[in-house]
Amino acid sequence: MEIVADLHIHSRYSAATSEDMRISTLAYYGKIKGLHLIGTGDALHPKWLQELEEELLPEGNGLYVSRRVADSPKFMVTVEVATVFEYKGKSRRIHHLILLPSLDEAKQLADLLKTQGNIAQDGRPTFNITAAELLDITTSLSKQIEVIPAHIWTPWWSLFGSVSGFNLVEECYQDKADEVHALETGLSSDPLMNWRLSRLDKYLLVSNSDSHSPLPHRLGREANVFELTELSFSEVVNALRRSGRSRLKYTIETYPQYGKYHWTGHRMCNVSMSPQEALKVNCICPKCGKKMTLGVEQRVEELADRPLGYRPQNAPDFKYMLPLAEIISSVLGTSTFTKTVQSKYNTLIEAFGNEFNAAFNAPYSEISRLVGPEVASAIKAVRENRVRIKPGFDGVYGEISFPDLEGKRVVKGTLDEWS
Repeated sequence: MEIVADLHIHSRYSAATSEDMRISTLAYYGKIKGLHLIGTGDALHPKWLQELEEELLPEGNGLYVSRRVADSPKFMVTVEVATVFEYKGKSRRIHHLILLPSLDEAKQLADLLKTQGNIAQDGRPTFNITAAELLDITTSLSKQIEVIPAHIWTPWWSLFGSVSGFNLVEECYQDKADEVHALETGLSSDPLMNWRLSRLDKYLLVSNSDSHSPLPHRLGREANVFELTELSFSEVVNALRRSGRSRLKYTIETYPQYGKYHWTGHRMCNVSMSPQEALKVNCICPKCGKKMTLGVEQRVEELADRPLGYRPQNAPDFKYMLPLAEIISSVLGTSTFTKTVQSKYNTLIEAFGNEFNAAFNAPYSEISRLVGPEVASAIKAVRENRVRIKPGFDGVYGEISFPDLEGKRVVKGTLDEWS
């Protein structure tokens, strides 16, 4: 069976998140998006953990469903945590996505980690332990627990981050590096960029939304499509480990240029530039003289040992996608939250069942008939990778335009998200 999974989200107990991040709304909008499996996020936070116990019904296979929403997508217990530690005289700040086989294990992990940081302060808690110590704690609790380095290229708080990261997985996780099986690429990179590093060939590259809002233009904006014999916790984790390369059919990717950290730049001066241009000025802002934030593309270039376009043998495929609400809002030149945009969006969902089906499979003639030829043209441009992109930089989302819709742009993101 084909399973679409978004394993990395946050609850309303994380900073800069929507108050609507509740299980019932996640289940409702997850169905509209076309997701079969959603991470709970924030599973160590005491209040959210209590809500999860009240709102989720266990299925006996390591997954849960909403008690309130009929035909609910499945939920997997997940949490993102930060570790802060010093290595070779430099402070390292790394985010990790943790997948847990039950709420009971989440409670046990919370008990083990509460002496290392404040688990009630934020849904994404910070612990003063090394990445290797985190792996030691999780593996000693259960061999079923999976830890995935999160949004690995973000300048701050990531495995390869230019500000506080590493050059090698082995440097970060030390003697526990063999316990790392998959890497989350983040919004500002895609498989093409990661394939340039031969050292990453042994890892499965996954994509998740890191969503701070339940709305479909955030939830599932990046996701993983697995081919599984059954939908269970163990099947998903097995697919993420060494044998899972053939079971991940493809990932759903936002254009990396759309991400908030793709190019090098300085937000305060509205300056951004390609890696080649940034090198010419030694990454110094030409307006104010301060050091610019190194973009993901430039950081990949620093570590790459292959040319762009190289593809490892048997690597899973990927597809680009833009949220339909943002495509429609671009065509209309208005916000994603207007009644007109929502009306056209709902028309497509009613006709094609969910957003993924509308985005990837719906006939252009039918889209044109239902919501107009301009929307159909924009969806076609995305499917054919014919969009034009002004890259994002230093916390500013990129801007995307369509070749047949000159002067109209996708509405940029507004939520403060890491990847």
